[in-house]
Amino acid sequence: MHLGLVVPRTGSHDPTDLAVDAEGLGYDSVWLGELWGTSSVVKLTEIATQTEDVTVGTAIVNVFSRTPAVLAMTAATIDQVSDGRAVLGVGTSTPTAIENVHGMPFDQPVRRSHETLEIVSNILTGDERVDYDGELLSVDGVPPLGRDVPLYHAALGPANRRVVGRLCDGWIPHNVPFSELDEAFEVVATAAREAGRDPDGITIAPYVPAAVSEDEAEAYDAIRGHVAYYVGSGEGYRRAVGTVFPDRADEVADAWQAGERAEATDLVTDEMVEELGVAGTPAVARDRLENLVAETAIDRPLITIPEQAADDLAVGTIEALAPEGD
Repeated sequence: MHLGLVVPRTGSHDPTDLAVDAEGLGYDSVWLGELWGTSSVVKLTEIATQTEDVTVGTAIVNVFSRTPAVLAMTAATIDQVSDGRAVLGVGTSTPTAIENVHGMPFDQPVRRSHETLEIVSNILTGDERVDYDGELLSVDGVPPLGRDVPLYHAALGPANRRVVGRLCDGWIPHNVPFSELDEAFEVVATAAREAGRDPDGITIAPYVPAAVSEDEAEAYDAIRGHVAYYVGSGEGYRRAVGTVFPDRADEVADAWQAGERAEATDLVTDEMVEELGVAGTPAVARDRLENLVAETAIDRPLITIPEQAADDLAVGTIEALAPEGD
């Protein structure tokens, strides 16, 4: 199994130390997200210098707060530092993050994703200086960088999934119920075929929220909190979960947005936890993860430990699900 780890933010452990440990445990890739507090690309560069073989990727950086040229330079630099091990994972993030943290309008996110990815790809791999005049973005005479860095996109809605099919090497869905992944990928595959690309060449690498504990209730509760936060914080996540749990997703979102965080968490059912994450004792969680990969189109699950439980569960979860235990 190709298994990645989205390195958790925790007050107890340095992300670089966790990434180095993950490589030793057999994870094939380590990834860093970015919202506030730590620059993922700076930290990922440090991780690249202290690891040897593991792929290092962003999962994700947003397409609003850095220009396409900066994203391309960033990807190329991490790829150089890591001797060709980099992956650039991008996404739109959420209106709250883009408008409140970065002070930018969350305007035409799908179009911005498409133009950003197209420009980044051209700068990274083109043979000539890049000229691009898009609806939202443009560049003029940018020299190519000569680095073949895979591009992944965290697309949820069908329009954004079509961007994956046209332009990307990988797809990073989050909160798309596992039973719906194959059908959701068909949108990607159709767009790829229409663009003359082979959909089999696109890696399906979903976030897999995971919590392992000898106390099964503790593990399940960690995933409940994770799901409630995302469903309550982003309309795209609510819609994704709503493909299988429409009424309950609305109830969770309403409670969260009303400030009733504990109620929102309690509204996440066991069935939702099992459709959206991996939770349980070590043996049960490993079984669930292996079955999930065997029964779906997932190529590279990205283990994601709920932030609110990371201090208590991170190390145990990373060790319990590690490939070396196979």
